[in-house]
Amino acid sequence: MASSVPGIRPLPESQYDLKTYWGRVRHCAEVSDPRMLLVSKRQLDEAREIVSNYRNDKSIEATPQFWHAKKILDSTLHPDTGEPVLLPFRMSCFVLSNLVVTAGMLTPNLGTAGTLFWQVANQSLNVAVNTANANKSHPLTTQQLLTSYALAVSASCSVALGLNGIVPRLKNINPGTKVVLSRLVPFAAVASAGMLNVFLMRSEEIRRGISVYDADTEITPNTPSLGKSRTAAFHAVGETALSRVINSTPVMVIPPLILVRLQRTLLKGKGPLAVTCANLGLILTTSLVALPFALGVFPQIKTMPTSKLEPEFKDLKRADGSPITRVVFNRGI
Repeated sequence: MASSVPGIRPLPESQYDLKTYWGRVRHCAEVSDPRMLLVSKRQLDEAREIVSNYRNDKSIEATPQFWHAKKILDSTLHPDTGEPVLLPFRMSCFVLSNLVVTAGMLTPNLGTAGTLFWQVANQSLNVAVNTANANKSHPLTTQQLLTSYALAVSASCSVALGLNGIVPRLKNINPGTKVVLSRLVPFAAVASAGMLNVFLMRSEEIRRGISVYDADTEITPNTPSLGKSRTAAFHAVGETALSRVINSTPVMVIPPLILVRLQRTLLKGKGPLAVTCANLGLILTTSLVALPFALGVFPQIKTMPTSKLEPEFKDLKRADGSPITRVVFNRGI
């Protein structure tokens, strides 16, 4: 994020009010803008320079050029390390990275092999995104990463195959309803495994705590933390897990339901190619529209009063003797 650029002047979080849901939606729409994937290293360096000039010269105002530079940095750099997030796993690539995998999971009439393949592919992508964007207080070891990955894959495949076997056996349900339920099986698998994936991948944060900072102090990658809080970690991981369900709901629910309708009307009698193209178009459109609204539900940089944290955080004071009453921390994405 842009906060990784050093300077003496406080950096505004956003040109939008992040205390409001609509403000976070507009901010997330910028961070997840796919056009940011086209930013070159030269443009990234130029953006750093523009933000650096702003932070070190109080006479410079926040111009449209400054906000665009900040947008580039916020969509490219990790808030904890200040280093670029690997390109396929940035939020600006989220829609494109998930398009093929989601389309595969939502393909009508997938067999057992197809269901297993796409669930494994989806969880592999989830692990990569979670690892690349997680709070960096406690990176996982290779063994922990592989264990979490194996458990998440097992969970998603078990749910998908289990529900695929149950739905056809349901009695007293008309065929149309069975078709709808079968199309929603991937959502159930993705939602349950997605939450499990987050808790597994970030279990060390809950066990050991994450770094928290004085909310009234400018935060940079070099800012010393007030300590590590397990309470803050639980909130961070819990909200991230819930956001996974919120993120997946519109993309995994709306397109398959619309596709069922289209197959009975406009796509009736059409071949697999037409159905696939319609499926891809529905997923892409829904993802582009719904993603900012889903991401904006919870703020990425979360503020909490020290009264809700562990006892050791309740009587902290600054160098001037004033009490610290609020902390902030990176929730992760």
